[in-house]
Amino acid sequence: MNMGCSDRPAEFDRASVVDQLNQRCFCVTIDPTKLAHSLDDMAGEPGFSRQLTADRPHLFSNVPVFIEQTVLEEMTAIVQAIEHVGHLPLYKETVLSWAPEGADTDFGAIGALMGYDFHLGADGPKLIEVNTNAGGAFLNAYLARAQAACCSDVRIDRRSHDDFDANIAAMFAKEWTLQRGAARLATVVIVDDAPKDQYLYPEFVLVRELLTRQGLETHIADPRDLQVRDGALWLGRTRVDLVYNRLVDFALNAPEHLALREAYAGDLVVVTPNPHNHAVLANKRNLTILSDPEILRSFGAPSEVVTRLAGVPLTRLVTHRNADELWQARKKLFFKPLSGHGSRAVYRGDKLTKGVWADIVEGDYVAQAFVPPGERIIELDGERVARKVDVRLYTYGAVPLLAAARVYQGQATNLRTPGGGFAPVFIV
Repeated sequence: MNMGCSDRPAEFDRASVVDQLNQRCFCVTIDPTKLAHSLDDMAGEPGFSRQLTADRPHLFSNVPVFIEQTVLEEMTAIVQAIEHVGHLPLYKETVLSWAPEGADTDFGAIGALMGYDFHLGADGPKLIEVNTNAGGAFLNAYLARAQAACCSDVRIDRRSHDDFDANIAAMFAKEWTLQRGAARLATVVIVDDAPKDQYLYPEFVLVRELLTRQGLETHIADPRDLQVRDGALWLGRTRVDLVYNRLVDFALNAPEHLALREAYAGDLVVVTPNPHNHAVLANKRNLTILSDPEILRSFGAPSEVVTRLAGVPLTRLVTHRNADELWQARKKLFFKPLSGHGSRAVYRGDKLTKGVWADIVEGDYVAQAFVPPGERIIELDGERVARKVDVRLYTYGAVPLLAAARVYQGQATNLRTPGGGFAPVFIV
C-alpha cells in the first residue's frame, strides 16, 4: 500500500521509519512550477528550465530520499576525519610521492565544492569516493528549494538551501584570500572542455549568474581559449583572477590545458579545485591509507579519527603480488582505475571476466570492499520499481554545504535513468 509517508505503525524505530519511507512513500514532493521559475530567474533566461528538462529528461527525480539525522552527522564526521588526515605531514608526504608532477606545490586554496559520495546501509554510511570537481550542487540547491515535506516525520534543511548562494560566494572569496590575501577579486572563469557540450553545462550558467550578481565578472570558457601573457592568465582581453576548475584532467597534463597548467604552476592565477587538492584528498590510491587503521596510527592520526574512518571501506592497490588473492576474493570487491572519473572503467568483481581481469592487473587499479548502494522504490508508469541510491555531501573546508542524492539503475550513476536523477535529501 501507499503509506502516505505517515501511515506507519507506532512501534517502528527511526531506522525502520527511514527504510519504510524509502520503500513505501511515493509522494511527489517537487513543485515543478516553482523549480522552473527559480531556475529561469537565476539564469536570467525565460525558458531555461524548459530547455534543461527537455534535453535532460532524467536529470531530476520526482521523489526524495530519506536519511536519518544521525547518518548525516556520521557522514560529516567522516569528511572531517579525512580532511584532518589530509594535514598530517607523513600522510601528505606519502600521497604526494605518487601524485603527478607539479601537484606537490600548495598555493593555499583548499578546493571549492568538494564532493564526498556515500552508500548507506544498516551499518552506517560508507564513503565510496572523494571528488574535487563534484558536479550538481547548484542544480540540487534549486531542486531542494522547490520541495514540500510530505509528512511530520521529516524535515527539509531550509537553512542550507536558503544560505547556499551566500555560502558559495563566501567560498570563492575565501579561496581567493587564502592565495592572494587582501588583493581584490574581480574576474572568475568557469573552465571545462567544450563546456556547452557538457551534460551539466546549465549548472555553469547558474554559477556564472550567481557570481555575476555578487559583482564579479564571470565567464564560461574552454581552456583552449586561455593564454598566458604579461605575467598573467587571459581570456581574450580579460585578465583572469580565479578559475573555477571543472576539468577531469586533474593534473592539467593534457596539451589543450597547457596555458592553464603554466598559469597554475607559476602562481599567475588562483585555480580551485587544483592538482594539489586532488592529490591530497581525491586520488583513489589515498583510500588505501584512509581505510587502514595501522597506517593511520603510524602517521599520527588520533584514535577518534581512526575510529571515524572505519566508514571508509578497505581499499588495496592491485599489484602482481596480490593479484591471485584479489581474484579469489573478487566477488566481494569493486575495482576502480586510479585515473578514472565518472564511474568509467569500474567493475564489480562478481561480473569480471578473465580478459578484463588481465587488463586490471596490468593497469593502475584499486580494489575496494564492495558496499551495496541504498535502495529507493519509486512509481514509474504505474508500476513500483527499485532504484539504487547514493548520497553526496558537498563541502568546503570539511563544512557541509548541501546534501543530495542520486537515484539510478545499473552499475554506476549516470543521470539518465527513467525515474532517477538528482533527488533531494529529507532528514528523518
